Amino acid sequence: MTKIEYKYLYSINSPADLRKLSIDELPRYCDEVRQYIIEQCAVNPGHLASSLGAVEIAVAIHYVYDTPTDNLIWDVGHQAYAHKIITGRRDAFRTNRRLGGLSGFPRMAESEYDTFGAGHSSVSVSAALGMAQAAKLQQKSCKTVAVIGDGSIGGGLAFEGLNNAGSDRTTDILVILNDNNMSIDKSQGALNHYLLRLSTSSKYNRLKQGLWSLLSRTPRTLDLCRKVGNGIKHGLLQNSNLFESLGFRYFGRVDGHNVKRLVRTLRALKSINSPKLLHVITEKGHGYAPTQRDLSVWHAPGCFNPETGERIKSVSKASRMQDVFGQTLLDLARLDKRVVGITPAMPSGCSMTIMMNEMPERCFDVGIAEGHAVTFSAGLAAAGERPFCNIYSTFMQRAYDNIIHDVALQNLPVTLCLDRGGLVGEDGATHHGAFDIAYLGCIPNIIVATPSDEWELRNMMFTALQSDVPFAIRYPRGAGRGTEWRDMPFEAIEIGRARKVREGKDVAIFVFGTLCADAEQAAEQAEVIGVSAAIYDMRFAKPLDESLIVEVARKFKRIVTIEDGVIRGGAGEAVIKVLNDNNITTPVVTLGIDDKFIEHGTVAELRHLCGYDKEGILNNIIQ
Repeated sequence: MTKIEYKYLYSINSPADLRKLSIDELPRYCDEVRQYIIEQCAVNPGHLASSLGAVEIAVAIHYVYDTPTDNLIWDVGHQAYAHKIITGRRDAFRTNRRLGGLSGFPRMAESEYDTFGAGHSSVSVSAALGMAQAAKLQQKSCKTVAVIGDGSIGGGLAFEGLNNAGSDRTTDILVILNDNNMSIDKSQGALNHYLLRLSTSSKYNRLKQGLWSLLSRTPRTLDLCRKVGNGIKHGLLQNSNLFESLGFRYFGRVDGHNVKRLVRTLRALKSINSPKLLHVITEKGHGYAPTQRDLSVWHAPGCFNPETGERIKSVSKASRMQDVFGQTLLDLARLDKRVVGITPAMPSGCSMTIMMNEMPERCFDVGIAEGHAVTFSAGLAAAGERPFCNIYSTFMQRAYDNIIHDVALQNLPVTLCLDRGGLVGEDGATHHGAFDIAYLGCIPNIIVATPSDEWELRNMMFTALQSDVPFAIRYPRGAGRGTEWRDMPFEAIEIGRARKVREGKDVAIFVFGTLCADAEQAAEQAEVIGVSAAIYDMRFAKPLDESLIVEVARKFKRIVTIEDGVIRGGAGEAVIKVLNDNNITTPVVTLGIDDKFIEHGTVAELRHLCGYDKEGILNNIIQ
């Protein structure tokens, strides 16, 4: 990276300051913002490539629009780092995603410039429409802008918002489609191919560039340009423009890294008081060459050397739970030709790429469409396949009705693999997999497995394949315990059966998931001061091993349950119900996440705050 001297960066503390620059000074300011993002993310990891690609968009919007009076909604915060830096959070950006620091996503409580929070995709159009309609009701003259990526616009909610917004031609809303042909992995689906075709029609774009030159200099010709442009699109593209079919005026394509052209374009569009969509072409990771080696990796690369782009990798002997899933899925597919893999735009994140490399025809990346992924899996299962649908726990929340109506109600053998179960760390409240045990536990027909290590995850997947019912397996992000699992023979696990991990006589600890190691260390420390704790790996949150629970409760003075999820409606409360049903009064302490949203920080910091790290477990053993 060739460093430049900061000329404007530290003098711009708000969009008002930005607007004092001349349009010719904006490219230099964009370069400085990009360099600052690289420098900060090198030592304080975050979502790098997406934000590098959206620098000019952020600068142009804040330069043209009167933010925060005008509403600006970012679809997912991956692309909003420049927005944060421009809006008075430049110095605080050093604390991005750290405990007590800035959130990695737009957050209403953080800044008046964050008009709507978004950690999940495809929400921006609907939210923007709501704000635009509110402005009409309140007789305000403010503008509303939504920025959405080409991956996110394929989500069902985005289509619902576009369809609704385009039905009222008096709604003053601008949707900026930030098209870089990527989400985290390469964008998928027919809409992506449509956008590529729309963007690469050479005849159309040559003529449209001339129209844009006219448009940017003489706003009075807007209507004429629009009509001529529509004729070109209908003639050269041989069908109606999708967005204009939905009631939007379509403008594009525009170079998303030419900030001066973006400014002129936005100024022209600002006077059009109806639904409109601006198609902007950007490059993910723009301006930093190392990102182009592997855009999926540089979406969130961790620490790296900003000069060379060399990534600083942490060393762990234990396998990532994601890799255990990916390799096991391939091993199962080799054994059973019915096995197929489904993911909504997360093949590299969940390690389904391992199977994709060998059996691409049996893996399906459906794009950012979690509800569709689950119902698609249900259709596969109904036709005799055995789908393993891998969705991050926090995103599975978006498919809740699909799980109930399409999978559980019909008792179809779909295996739901919930990656990133529990606290995930720096991504914060929008991404913690805190609710899955609770929201799955109340659904009939479904099994909820909570493997404690790599070996159990592998065998839970094998067990799910042997069963003929809906089966959910939830496991955390990152390295496991270091248990041997590769090339180990498969063993079916008896559904609903726990196992004793440690003998004890005073306190019984029921662990759901991968906190067994922490519980064992806490129990060893408690033993030193005279408190003996037995530990049970419960393995399943549903069905529970009720006979073991009753037996243990009649033997021990106290029970402690531990789960990396919400207490309300969780496994610990289910244990209490078993005791109540059997008229057993043994005291139970439930450790987990209280009835509140947990902010961002390291997993260790957050577990300590929630009281179920090793120290918290120890304190509850020796009470």
